[in-house]
Amino acid sequence: MTVPTAQLSHLHRADGSATYSQAGYSVVGAVNGPIEVQRRDELPEEAAIEVNIRPAIGVGSTKERHLESILHSTLRHVILIHNYPRTLIQITLQIISTPEDEAAFGKHSSLSVLPSLLQTSILALLSASIPLAMTFASTVIAVMPSGKLETNPSVKSLAQASSVHVFAFSSTGHLLVVESEGSFDMDTWDSACAEAESICCSPKEDGDQMDDDASSENLQTFLKQAMEKKVERDLRWKQQS
Repeated sequence: MTVPTAQLSHLHRADGSATYSQAGYSVVGAVNGPIEVQRRDELPEEAAIEVNIRPAIGVGSTKERHLESILHSTLRHVILIHNYPRTLIQITLQIISTPEDEAAFGKHSSLSVLPSLLQTSILALLSASIPLAMTFASTVIAVMPSGKLETNPSVKSLAQASSVHVFAFSSTGHLLVVESEGSFDMDTWDSACAEAESICCSPKEDGDQMDDDASSENLQTFLKQAMEKKVERDLRWKQQS
């Protein structure tokens, strides 16, 4: 499994920002809000959420609109929208790089970038100090024709896979997002779900040493470590005074 990287609060004109990179995809996200909302979009008892996804090359298409709808419905269950009625929380996600060999394969899953978009959005919301009911972690699983499960599959593996699955688990261990493509049975889905759960939120056993590889296998731990680094950086001025 490739080790993800993250950078938080590096865009100075946004309330919160994050860049997340893994498996050849890199996404930068910016969050602004709560801000004033246009009257036509105003909701009397909750905040409106706007998600914009921009592809690495060209303009957005139906693929981006589909991904926006997934993120919008997910974030409505995560953000405490009732805390900010008649306002807008705006999330903008720019895909800045994709796997180098993506163009070599005409067939690839539209879901392959979804985990990076989800991870970037939650990190950017945390950077903006938006109140959340929970956090989440997401990963993609490819099921090969042989039945083998591949985590963070390459573009070549995605093109050859019989099915592709994206899962996101909340910080409380509940399944939050499920998106699947291809042909599969319930036993295959159950195996993919169990593998994704172990990657996203498997608890560390007592006595285990948390090395770099182990921490990368638990994405919830990775999110916590990214936030800890941000807090340490924000408090550096206090430690030096």
